[in-house]
Amino acid sequence: MDDVDAVQAQIARNMLESGDFVTARLDGIPYLEKAPLIYWLIAGSFKVFGATDWAARIPMVLAAIALAWLTTAFGMWAFGRRAGFYAGLCIATCFGLFLFTRILIPDVMLTTCIALSMWAFLRALDETEKHPRWWAFLLAASLGISLLFKSLIGVLFPVAAALIYLGVTRQLFDAKVWKRLHPITGLLVVLLIAAPWHVLATLRNPPYFDFTMRSAPGEYHGFLWFYFINEQLLRFLNMRYPRDYDTVPRLYFWGFHLLWLFPWSVYLPAVLKLNYKPLDRAGKARLLALCWTGFILVFFTFSTTQEYYSMPCYPALALLLGSALAAGGNLIRYGTRVLCGIFILAAGAVLTLYFLAWNFPTPGDISSALSPHPGAYTLSLGHMEDLTIASFAYLRLPLLVAAFAFLVGAAGTFRGRGQRAFLAIALMAILFFQAARIAMAAFDPFLSSPPLAEALLRSPTGELIVDHHYYWFSSVFFYTNRDALLLNGRFNNLVYGSYAPGAPDVFIDDAQWRTLWLQPDRYYLVIRQESAERLRKLVEPKVLIVVAQSGGKLLLTNHPVI
Repeated sequence: MDDVDAVQAQIARNMLESGDFVTARLDGIPYLEKAPLIYWLIAGSFKVFGATDWAARIPMVLAAIALAWLTTAFGMWAFGRRAGFYAGLCIATCFGLFLFTRILIPDVMLTTCIALSMWAFLRALDETEKHPRWWAFLLAASLGISLLFKSLIGVLFPVAAALIYLGVTRQLFDAKVWKRLHPITGLLVVLLIAAPWHVLATLRNPPYFDFTMRSAPGEYHGFLWFYFINEQLLRFLNMRYPRDYDTVPRLYFWGFHLLWLFPWSVYLPAVLKLNYKPLDRAGKARLLALCWTGFILVFFTFSTTQEYYSMPCYPALALLLGSALAAGGNLIRYGTRVLCGIFILAAGAVLTLYFLAWNFPTPGDISSALSPHPGAYTLSLGHMEDLTIASFAYLRLPLLVAAFAFLVGAAGTFRGRGQRAFLAIALMAILFFQAARIAMAAFDPFLSSPPLAEALLRSPTGELIVDHHYYWFSSVFFYTNRDALLLNGRFNNLVYGSYAPGAPDVFIDDAQWRTLWLQPDRYYLVIRQESAERLRKLVEPKVLIVVAQSGGKLLLTNHPVI
């Protein structure tokens, strides 16, 4: 898809082709804001399977599978086989994990590493554990890997949760505890894993030591300042430049977890009834999960946040839910009845949308029926505001599949109890995910640009120009594997690296575009349809030749295509 999805894949391909695995680049411009491990994994997949869109997703798929397995294993060790199975079922079939693994972001990989570090922490402290030193090493290794997935929060979250746990259990100053954790050896392991890339990135992108708190356009302070001060500290304080992101209102951020953990979130009241006293392995695991969840949610309450930022606490909540489901009780039975009612209402709502959209025509693709809200696109779910009743006419099949999924869930929770009901709920989620997958295919012309890329590859040779922002048409870069000039595109993610020494001059304005467009050489321009009107004020319409059109986007050229 356009935006960050294709951006991540193209950075990985650029690394593989250039041999530079230290400095990420987009369109030749240093892209210094993200940790590199996701790029390395995608590049490795490209090396084995070729640079395709499906190969880019293999590391994400493996990480999601590993997270489900790890949560199951953690739950079985802490609470028993049944609770572990339920915990794995919760994490594998919750809506949030499905939704936030549709795009190439490293959060599921980070979440897996944090879950591993939390389990390793408890295993290292367990007095019945035969190999505590090995688990202490695994704890340190997972922290080092987390640093390479998403920088400081990869260490901050598990370390803070562990320290809070030790403080609550009055073990913070217990020498025996620290001896089992091997903090000095652990620190060396973390540095051995994470330090080389940080050092190389600093050396290759000077200046080295700049600690200003000023973040402003036109200034370049090197990698170290941008990566740690601008991207970590100033972003937390909402003082970062460029301001290319929005933040979810606090109430929504907390409330959305009922959706991210759905359908299992209806059982959260039962979690409150669990025993959190650290008297046995189960109690210690529950208490750690509580500290783990609490710190992450409180941290993002005081920071800028996106909907998916709290994913690292999903395994902790899944563990608590698995424990509660295994314990059973009235709250679990009430939750199942509530869920049955929700499924019935959801099926009714989906079928209502189906019949409301029955008489709407479906010309072209879904983009013609959407109502764009560009101001909302800095949020992960911003495109949900684009939906109209007419757009659901393009989603008739996924609406029917979704209705069937909810009816299956309603039947299973109405007649079933205990494990039968839980398996029916999981089946409902799996069927609903198929409906969502089909719906995403309908949105593909709007959210991605392969038809434009294919038309460009079939057309005569010419230089590519992309209007506005690289992210808007990032899939064109990926599917054609070529660089481009960026028309009025010096802002957001590319602005900082564009001032780096030696960065290519790929940015042009309208006047420069007009000069190029009127030359005898062939140029191509990718632009959104609503933005094309301004071009008619710069050149005559006869030199704005449409090569391809898809999803409200145009591929134009300045000379006829024979």
